[in-house]
Amino acid sequence: MLNQIVIVGRLVKNPELKETEKGKKVTNITLAVPRNYKNINGEYDTDFIDCILWTGVAENTAEYCKKGDLLGVKGRIQSRSYEKDEQKKYVTEVVAEKVTFLTSKPKENK
Repeated sequence: MLNQIVIVGRLVKNPELKETEKGKKVTNITLAVPRNYKNINGEYDTDFIDCILWTGVAENTAEYCKKGDLLGVKGRIQSRSYEKDEQKKYVTEVVAEKVTFLTSKPKENK
């Protein structure tokens, strides 16, 4: 069996580094990933993919990335459930193993 995914998209908002009760660093990000084909109206739809980043990957992404940056994420898909207002909710997300920063820094004028 294989559970592996690679996606490239733009950050929807600035990453925010958090810490769990046990002291582990975590960041949740959402990537806007345009589809590579047009819909019935001749437009490209965009999927918004939730990703969870842990420890060093989370710290680096929160420190060096901002809204609109292009990122490549390699990881696995994970599904989980939780209770809210006495209803069971389901979440599917990408657990990132590696994040590649694809936005180049603007050149400084000297």
